[in-house]
Amino acid sequence: PHWNFNKVMKAADRVWNENLAMMQIDPVDDNQLVSFYTALYHSLIMPNLVTDVDGTYSGWDHKIHQSTEGDLYTNYSLWDTYRALHPLYTILIPARNEEFIHSMLQRYRQVGALPTNEYGLCETYAMIGNHAIPVIVDAYLKGARSFDPEEAYRAIKDASTISHVKSDWESYMKYGYYPFDIVEVESVSRTLEAAYDDRCVARMAEALGKKEDQALFERRSNFYKNLLDPETRFMRARNTKGEWRTPFDPFHSNHYRPDDDFCEGTAWQWTFFVPHDGKGLIDLFGGKEAFVAKLDSLFIVSPKIHGDNPAPDITGMIGQYAHGNEPGHHTLYMYNYAGQPWKGQKRISDVLYTMYDISPEGICGNDDTGQMSAWYVFSSLGFYPVTHGEGVYFIGTPIFKKAVV
Repeated sequence: PHWNFNKVMKAADRVWNENLAMMQIDPVDDNQLVSFYTALYHSLIMPNLVTDVDGTYSGWDHKIHQSTEGDLYTNYSLWDTYRALHPLYTILIPARNEEFIHSMLQRYRQVGALPTNEYGLCETYAMIGNHAIPVIVDAYLKGARSFDPEEAYRAIKDASTISHVKSDWESYMKYGYYPFDIVEVESVSRTLEAAYDDRCVARMAEALGKKEDQALFERRSNFYKNLLDPETRFMRARNTKGEWRTPFDPFHSNHYRPDDDFCEGTAWQWTFFVPHDGKGLIDLFGGKEAFVAKLDSLFIVSPKIHGDNPAPDITGMIGQYAHGNEPGHHTLYMYNYAGQPWKGQKRISDVLYTMYDISPEGICGNDDTGQMSAWYVFSSLGFYPVTHGEGVYFIGTPIFKKAVV
């Protein structure tokens, strides 16, 4: 009410300093200092408030409502942010993260669906997967109790069993994967991400004593095994007859075209998207030695992408590892599964020092509402949440002399 610009600016400055002070680091140099707090700042910009000062808001059903849940939020780029941003919130701002989940559940009550990629209260279905699931499960299994777990479970189970845009559960259950002659675009990536979400549903079913559901979703979480070709040792698309798509080029990307089996990536990047079952993936490769050899090769093969219309998000290349896009953000830590963490630590250090800096370019890809930055916050501290809802962090390589959370 005072309309004093300088007063408002100082108040905002104070609020940001309070939030950034949640982490204190002793950096090696000023570049580390600026890079870290820039990343933390980026990590705290979204989601965004939608309730007005009196608690009213324009709802997901496009009607005016009075919130009974307190503050509500939108702008959930969940294909990106479930990986590290929301797990960061469970450490830094757990109560606020629960408010985000309340908003997701309020959406479920109003329109019968959790968000996937929601901007401005509008569901875009721009990306794949149902990644409100790992956000909810991860928070619940880390102690979040301000929401009804039974309602939350109904919501994530509905998201995993009632078909909707980019989630054809009938085909998924019939074949054990998404066949490329039914799901013409991103069939491999959709299968892999569904299997990951399934493991998260299984974990919450286990916590709530739902043994039958737990067994079902554990089985579904292994569907990724149906797409690893033992001959090429790549994830590959199959049709309804079980035949592999041919010809096959692991460097191929043809963004949103019918022959593009991978979401914003290639077979090189997506072959390692089994963060929930590293042991199972290693077994498919025939053991740790073969798996490490394949993982090593990811970083030294040609960075060239083949195809008439390659996905523009494939950036930040080290060989075919693409740090500028989210599907590979856990991959550097997969060496831990194979018992050779030092190899991951070397690569993680390379990324920390070469893919993030204080120049105007500053970051090697789209920050995607904070995920790229949250990866830096975790990895610079020396650990990362590879698998949600498991209570496990993977150790990497800290770069600061000291850090306090």
